[in-house]
Amino acid sequence: MIRTAVHNSEITVVRPGDARLTAMNAKTFRDEVVALIDQGTSLLVVDFKDVSFLDSSGLGALVGVLKKIGNRGEMAVCGLNNDVEQMFRICRMDRVFTIYRDSDAAVQSMNERL
Repeated sequence: MIRTAVHNSEITVVRPGDARLTAMNAKTFRDEVVALIDQGTSLLVVDFKDVSFLDSSGLGALVGVLKKIGNRGEMAVCGLNNDVEQMFRICRMDRVFTIYRDSDAAVQSMNERL
């Protein structure tokens, strides 16, 4: 379900493997990302560049991942298209998650704080 690309030893970029993150696959996505956190990932960027649709279940999965990271690390999202960004705004998740235009910007920002 997920595709990962580690930019350095500390930051992991995760991309959902489907164009839609919905009730059909949100739990699998959350479980796979939580497994990465359980293995030691604490700085995480979720890149939505290939995601065209996100529903409330997808947002719920992201909140679950954020709760799992807790104070041990940091999580950001990036690559939101207009529809996905609108869903973040409607649900006020744009106030919960730090949003970047792309994974390079997110990784650079995290690296500057390391």
